[in-house]
Amino acid sequence: MNKSEAQKEARKQAAQDAELEAALGYTFQDKGLLARALTHSSLAYEQTAQTATPAAARATGKSSEARTRRSPLEDNEQLEFLGDAVLGLIVAEALYRAHPEMSEGQLTRLRSALVSRKHMGQVAHRLHLGTYLRMGRGEERSGGRKKPALLANAAEALIAAVYLDAAGITGPCETALTAARAIIERHVIEPSLPSLLQEASRGTSIGDHKSALQEFLQSEHRGQPEYVVTGQSGPDHHKRFLVEVRLPGKAGAPGTALARGIGGTKKHAEQEAARRALRKLQAAPRPTRKAEKAPREPQEPA
Repeated sequence: MNKSEAQKEARKQAAQDAELEAALGYTFQDKGLLARALTHSSLAYEQTAQTATPAAARATGKSSEARTRRSPLEDNEQLEFLGDAVLGLIVAEALYRAHPEMSEGQLTRLRSALVSRKHMGQVAHRLHLGTYLRMGRGEERSGGRKKPALLANAAEALIAAVYLDAAGITGPCETALTAARAIIERHVIEPSLPSLLQEASRGTSIGDHKSALQEFLQSEHRGQPEYVVTGQSGPDHHKRFLVEVRLPGKAGAPGTALARGIGGTKKHAEQEAARRALRKLQAAPRPTRKAEKAPREPQEPA
């Protein structure tokens, strides 16, 4: 890349950064933090591998193996770790202050829904984070810009970047939390909390369907649910899991199948199975004492 091309690329990057900052509602003093929050590990690995040639090894005195060791400071994985903690704290505090009338269980389910991978993926989608992500060519070819888990990770990394940027400017932790709180309230809590509260008022389970199912079964004295992976399909980068939720049988007898769910991860499939089971049980006039017929297996979406 010559000097002219480099300048053009720098201007393009600056324009994209400004566009995202406007949507986010925060201007970074340290643009490096913003860049790191948007850098997927696949790009860091790819760039490191490109420099791990025999000629480069001879020039630096390092082996190719040593040169391919990726620094954790080159991508957003550490920021994701911090962002997850900051997100959980601020959401928990906001719910605690806004809804003192709620039980611990209700607050936990609301928090779980707001900080879940699914919801954070939706937050990232609203911010169009996929457009700004920096990733390796292989990840991009596999549809990385649209992967909910990857987008959710980037959203959490972005929260950490805001927190660290504000802390770097002023120093006090409280100021950093204030900056992160403004972002989280604007993009995570305010757009989704009203609908979650409406669902709760209608008695609909929210967020953590597994916990809601367990509470329902405990109230009916029907035991603890069990989750069993009964199948999986698809390539490694797009796995689909089939999970069945069951009530344990007595004295070694087979368990009673309640429902099945399909998801891109085992956890997602378990949540879907729990959601289906709870809906089925709540619609029944009373808990049945007979072994229920195994539910029809849901068809894989086309």
